[in-house]
Order: sequence, then structure tokens, then C-alpha cells
Amino acid sequence: MALPKKRHSKQRGRKRRTHWKVKLDNLAECPQCKQPKLLHRVCTICGYYDGRQVLETKTKDKKKKEKA
Repeated sequence: MALPKKRHSKQRGRKRRTHWKVKLDNLAECPQCKQPKLLHRVCTICGYYDGRQVLETKTKDKKKKEKA
């Protein structure tokens, strides 16, 4: 494996690393509840995917009924 013959400066190493950026997740608006959600995933807030309900989500009203 190759080894550097001379020490690289801090500036040179930092210039090389300028493109190491963190990418943001692609978010889309849920058509049901208008909240941001990940693409091609079930909405965690309302439980809808592709116009139909896939998950049953618990709300505060349902939690109160379960306790009573």
C-alpha cells in the first residue's frame, strides 16, 4: 500500500473532505394528513399508504377508552 512521502497540510485534507456532506432524507407531504413523511413508506401519523389505511394508529381518544 502506498504511503505519503511528506505530511499533508490541514488545508489540503480539509479541501478533500469538502464533499463529504450529509444528505437530507427526501420527504413528501402525506395526502391524508398533510404531514411530512418518507417516500414509499406508510405515514406514521395517520397510517395511510397509497390512498388506503394500512396501519391502525392509536389516538388520545382511543387510549382514554381503553383505560375506562
